Amino acid sequence: MPAPAQRARGTVRVELADIVRAHAPALLVNARLAGVQQRALRAIERCRTPALGGQISQCDHCGAARYVYHSCRNRHCPKCQTLAKERWLADRRAELLPVPYFHLVFTLAHELNALAQGNPRAIYTMLFAAASATLLEFGANPRWAGGEIAATLVLHTWGQTLTQHLHVHALVAGGALAPDARWISPRRGFLFPVKALSKVFRGKFLDALSDAFAKGELRFAGSTAALAEPAARGDFLAALRAKPWVVYAKHTLCGPEQVLDYLGRYVQRVAISNERLLGLEEGSVRFAWRDRAQGNRRKTMRLAADQFLERFLLHVLPQGFMRIRHYGLLANRHKRKRLAQARAALNASAPAPFPRESVATFCQRVLGIDIHRCPACRIGRLHLIGTLAPQRLCRARPP
Repeated sequence: MPAPAQRARGTVRVELADIVRAHAPALLVNARLAGVQQRALRAIERCRTPALGGQISQCDHCGAARYVYHSCRNRHCPKCQTLAKERWLADRRAELLPVPYFHLVFTLAHELNALAQGNPRAIYTMLFAAASATLLEFGANPRWAGGEIAATLVLHTWGQTLTQHLHVHALVAGGALAPDARWISPRRGFLFPVKALSKVFRGKFLDALSDAFAKGELRFAGSTAALAEPAARGDFLAALRAKPWVVYAKHTLCGPEQVLDYLGRYVQRVAISNERLLGLEEGSVRFAWRDRAQGNRRKTMRLAADQFLERFLLHVLPQGFMRIRHYGLLANRHKRKRLAQARAALNASAPAPFPRESVATFCQRVLGIDIHRCPACRIGRLHLIGTLAPQRLCRARPP
């Protein structure tokens, strides 16, 4: 097994890939994992290793050779998200409007966690549908706006300790485009009332869940097996309707660049970053987390490695599931036309096109690294002299 990477000060740096290499084989034998979970583990294990192939470059000054291995590009790999995030944000620059923005969070009751484990695609789809329909309905209501809003929703399924915490972050432009092409600004910086949002969101989600129950679209097993009985499903829905649901709302910064920075905290994020991993010792993983209940206080948690991986795998999304979605003015079917109308109403010009960065340009701008400069002599330039073919994956058949 390759040694963990080293931190700048000489201490051992643990990465998620190290934990996967050491403990995923036993998990694959002892646990029933979905195909998408198995593929995520294999991708993370092989990311930036000779297994995926790569390129060989040579310095034109000192002759030193440098091997660079390919990334896995799996959306659950913590090493593959930085460039993806920057490119996604570059695409969003052309969609920003010169108005204040609001950040809202729609959270599902934790009683739905077990049902989501057996039916992730169905439950996540209902979450998106209920949150977006609630926002669009409030936006269209003349009492609050009276037009079409612009909203981007991002799904997160985790909390700080990798337990399930199903919620969507919504970034909503302050205001709406009226049917007569006027821009309607929110009253005194206020978007929508959160208590009313919470009730409507709860109602829409539970109506969809009740419909899915009636049509037999959900699977029940383990702790949800009792829901196979109609009476149990009725009690389950009644308990959820009696429980208050929470929608969080916050007014964000007004400038477009600040909005992008804010949005960048939530897009392309994985359940845990390598920076939060503190150690892998004697079959257990230590990682940092923040306790929101104690003023965002930083703490350390220790979990058995298999338990840590099981928690991580809870957040692997179904194959092809879109975790970032756009609504209202940003819906793909009429985005260009409606954004142009909104800018005209706001007397604003479209932002200048932002060219897509190459990897070299990105590394220079964000990391301050010239990837073409020789790391050995710091004088010469690296030139490609060959490629490395990826290694064939040999999958061990579990007993």
